[in-house]
Amino acid sequence: MAGAGAVGFHLAELLAKEDQDITLIDTDEEVLNHAGTHLDVLTIRGDAASIEILQSAETSKAKLFIAVTTSETTNLLMAILAKQIGAAGEAARTDRMGMLLLISPPGYGKTTLMEYVADRLGMVFVRINCPALGHDVVSIDPASAEHSAARQELEKLNLGLAMGSNVMLYLDDIQHTNPEFLQKFIALADGTRRIEGVWNGEPRSFDLRGKRFAVVMAGNPYTESGDVFKIPDMLANRADIYNLGDVLSGREELFALSYLENSLTANPALLPLSSRDPKDVHLLVQRAQGHDVASTAFSHPYGAAELEELTDLFKRLFRARDLLLKVNLSYIESAAQKDDYRTEPPFKLQGSYRNMTKLAAQITPHMRDDELDALLRDHYRGEAQTLTTGAEENLLKLAYLLGTPTPEERQRWQAMCDEFVRQRKLGGDDTDGSMRIASSMLDVARAVDGLKPSGEVKPEQTEAMRLAEAVLEIAVTYRQILLPLISATERRLKLDHSIRSEVEKVAAQLEEVKAKHEAQRSKP
Repeated sequence: MAGAGAVGFHLAELLAKEDQDITLIDTDEEVLNHAGTHLDVLTIRGDAASIEILQSAETSKAKLFIAVTTSETTNLLMAILAKQIGAAGEAARTDRMGMLLLISPPGYGKTTLMEYVADRLGMVFVRINCPALGHDVVSIDPASAEHSAARQELEKLNLGLAMGSNVMLYLDDIQHTNPEFLQKFIALADGTRRIEGVWNGEPRSFDLRGKRFAVVMAGNPYTESGDVFKIPDMLANRADIYNLGDVLSGREELFALSYLENSLTANPALLPLSSRDPKDVHLLVQRAQGHDVASTAFSHPYGAAELEELTDLFKRLFRARDLLLKVNLSYIESAAQKDDYRTEPPFKLQGSYRNMTKLAAQITPHMRDDELDALLRDHYRGEAQTLTTGAEENLLKLAYLLGTPTPEERQRWQAMCDEFVRQRKLGGDDTDGSMRIASSMLDVARAVDGLKPSGEVKPEQTEAMRLAEAVLEIAVTYRQILLPLISATERRLKLDHSIRSEVEKVAAQLEEVKAKHEAQRSKP
């Protein structure tokens, strides 16, 4: 059991009553001494994510592994990976399965995180660069690759499969690959733990049942063309999905704090804090939030002027951090929304750790609010230039997230939203006339339904009065909506009929010319 705190102690106490052999692992010597004194358990001091500690705890003989440390991220990743790598003892379960799927906007350190986890678990980290594969590769056979870069990645993939045990196979940026290629890993993620590959030019079935092997895929919700990336359903059903850019319930403050912690090394004034007690950062954040924090509470001897400067700097960083959180949330919500239900254009700007690091390097303690807003706008103006489409609407949405849109921006944004909804109702630019007419008729039906009187009918209204009102509403609807639509449809039909008549005439003339030409050729 990883974690000997209150939860771990209680679980160990319950399991000890069932005569279970329990090993508690924790980095806190005090809690381990308390557990060892009151419970019949073996205690080991160390990091449960370390392969050396796990080996000393003889986890290869364990039938059950429980992660209840104080870090929810550590518990989550350890539990997910434990389902795949399991334990290697004879009495241990061998039905290992599953896959870890990390989906988040770029810039949250997915690859760095998994490299760290693989290193601590003593696993070989085999990274597959999916953009090198592209959308044309649908097989894991290196011979099927059209260029050397893709062939090299597929050879690396098959090497990881051939190594078998103590391997973490990491597919990076899967949104740049073909979903048919990802489907090849379905059997590897379920109980069969098999996949068909190629080794030394010969077909080979890799059987990974009972082996310490983990599959991790990482990507973001959008492809390079700006379209929503769709993971095959059969693969998603077998995966444990975790969004690094999303917020766990009840952990909003910690997630917001992580933006500041990840940007310390980017700002010259904050750089010394990265090598000091992390408690100082938390106290400075509290001080910037308006809490009364004594200077003696810090582990480092800060001067009064230095404390004021750091406090002002964190206040400016709050402004940037809050905007990035809004941008990140809007990005995730937009990626999760189906196009049929959108009321505004898709939002594709990102608010990740990477963005925070870029901004933190340019923020100073004495920056005015208007200067800070200008910096944020300029940053995203540059980011928007890399979008394939929709730079203007994304920047207008950003102005609303900043809370400072100009009257011109408000007017332009409203016009774009109205036009977006109108185009969506008509079915898009590529929709033919018949579909547009059908969509318009559906809107007419909804408009007519909306004309129905709401509420209870007044007692003094007679049946004749209600009938007269209904007829009047129908007349208004016919005159203002149906009649113009029917007229437009008739004109379209007449135009189509005239075009068809002209085409038929031209076809008849061509047939006549063809017949004359064949008659001349048949003469001696």
